[in-house]
Amino acid sequence: MKFVRIFKYTALCCALLLLAAAIIIYPERYITSCFNGFALWAECVLPSLFPFMVITLIFIKTGMAEKAALPLKKVTGIFSLPPSAAVCFVMSICSGYPAGARAVEEFYESGCISGADAKKLCALCSTSGPLFIIGSVGVKMLQSKTAGWILLAAHAFSVLSVALIISVFSRKKQITQYRRAPADKNVLYNSFFGAVTSVAVAGGFIAFFCVAAQIVCDFNLLYPIEKLLSLFTGGEAASAVCRGLIEATAGCGALSATGAKLTLPLTGFLITFGGVSILLQQLSYFTKAKVSALYFICVKFIQALVCFFVLLPFV
Repeated sequence: MKFVRIFKYTALCCALLLLAAAIIIYPERYITSCFNGFALWAECVLPSLFPFMVITLIFIKTGMAEKAALPLKKVTGIFSLPPSAAVCFVMSICSGYPAGARAVEEFYESGCISGADAKKLCALCSTSGPLFIIGSVGVKMLQSKTAGWILLAAHAFSVLSVALIISVFSRKKQITQYRRAPADKNVLYNSFFGAVTSVAVAGGFIAFFCVAAQIVCDFNLLYPIEKLLSLFTGGEAASAVCRGLIEATAGCGALSATGAKLTLPLTGFLITFGGVSILLQQLSYFTKAKVSALYFICVKFIQALVCFFVLLPFV
């Protein structure tokens, strides 16, 4: 166990030193990548995430989300899910990453759900939003609103189906006693503050991992994966997917520019998996609710594969 911990810290230190060295050696290249990351956040993520994040937090902090969840207790109980599951999923699918994770963490911190409930909800409440998928990816990147709607439907289906299967077949735990969260005396300020903080942090993640993705591509650090993917699609598309495994938004943009045959399924895979940047954003909330990082990453990979195969007939 001690050896594993030492290995993790050593690997992390080496990765950070490599990133720092690359930025120092080629500052003009990676400063531009960082700027492009913030520009991508401001154009594609900020407009679609911030308003819904505010709405989500107001719903939770005022107690309206809890009241809306109670009538659904019998329905969610069929799938061995807590009453808040349906409300959290709607918030997640309307807002996009990482609003669902934030909602689950808020419910956990308030004592409305247990760690076992959060483990089930992490699979259900990890979705991108319609404004990003249809507007940013469909219209702006793929130049097709129809493609955006197809992506959204496949994405929602893959997340929902895998999450419900996991929940139904997971071992039943003791049912959590549902209780009301303590009243928030400054709902409006705390909701806006929480939304601004979350969206700003998301921008930081995107900018940093845009730089990391560029460095990974420049130094061919994912060459084995890129080589394997190039057997099924073109070299440019394989490179774009590797970039998307680090930062999904930038990867989707690069992939749409290739015009590869498998662009739609591969884009669905990247959106559903999320890449390192989006995964870490969500884990910053889910780990507070005692969700294992390895478990969550495995679930997202399975959901991404389902989305890929669902979209294959549309090629």
